[in-house]
Amino acid sequence: MARNWRWDPCVSHDGGEAEAFVADYFALGERKTLLIAGAGFDPRATQVADRLVAAGADVRGLFVREQRPNPVPELTRRAEANMERLREGVPVSEIVAIDIFGPDGAVIGGRNVAMAASRQDMSDITDVIVDISALSVGTAFPLIRFFVERIDRGKGPPNLHLFVAHDPNLDSQISSVASDAPGYVHGFKGGLTLDAASKAAKLWLPQLAKGRQQALSRVHDFVAPHDTCPILPFPARDPRLGDHLAEEYIVEFDSAWKVDARDVVYADEQDPLHLYRTILGLDDLRKPVFRGAGGSILILSPLGTKVMSLGALMAALERDLPVAYLESIGYDFKPLVELASSAPHLIHVWLEGDVYPQTRPRLKKGLIQ
Repeated sequence: MARNWRWDPCVSHDGGEAEAFVADYFALGERKTLLIAGAGFDPRATQVADRLVAAGADVRGLFVREQRPNPVPELTRRAEANMERLREGVPVSEIVAIDIFGPDGAVIGGRNVAMAASRQDMSDITDVIVDISALSVGTAFPLIRFFVERIDRGKGPPNLHLFVAHDPNLDSQISSVASDAPGYVHGFKGGLTLDAASKAAKLWLPQLAKGRQQALSRVHDFVAPHDTCPILPFPARDPRLGDHLAEEYIVEFDSAWKVDARDVVYADEQDPLHLYRTILGLDDLRKPVFRGAGGSILILSPLGTKVMSLGALMAALERDLPVAYLESIGYDFKPLVELASSAPHLIHVWLEGDVYPQTRPRLKKGLIQ
């Protein structure tokens, strides 16, 4: 049976192909590029900007400084160094400070960053790049949704590119302090706002990551799913990573989540399209089964690697799936070695644009089927 999915096929590149794409495509004289990236402590914050500058791209920047209470001084120093490097590389740029939490503790970062993007003059822009390497899910997802929906309404700019600098070893050296209040990412409540959602069978798809048991347990209690299918990375750079995560979450598997081996979902750690297709495949399989019993709804929780979160994002955009998340109130970063000269694996997804000339499936809104 033919699949009618918006991003199947999808234009993407990784590794050397992504590097070559940046060097060739963005060097073209007719390309006017807006780069949106995080200006935080993560050593990957400047990777995409550095490559655009090396390619001679005509680029201006909107660099997002995520503001959280009581940051670690060393992380502030690293963020300031990254900001200075971004300013030097992309002198026509703006750095915008985004408060992630309001005075009352409410998560407001997603709404704030979408408003900051809406204020940009994009009349001469041909390509928007969102580099999520140093952006949190709560910031990156609403930002990308803003541009996808803008393009879907025919307002442009013509092309939207997503980039991430993938480095699992670096991810393992960054730990986060989760807040106490799980919720849905701004713009990603999906069909849960409909009355039909109260009768729908809820399947929770949490993306597992090291040291996030407490956060995911809170999200589980918040979602209260009927079934849980954890997502494990396989294949992965570390071939034993999936086994290690399964061992780490054995208590959750056996008790609160009631998961056995048949419930586990495996997704390629380095290919966001694999997880995207897997989620849509699960959604398509469940619809006819639950259609006569209140419908089915999938709820995503991308708390793992940025690459796999891209796959979850694409599925959530296409099917208007809810994304349950627990925002971090702070981070800690203790690098084993100095990482300033590291070269992470670059991954590119051409999400929207003139590379897709054919009519594609429209984005769905709040459907429970």
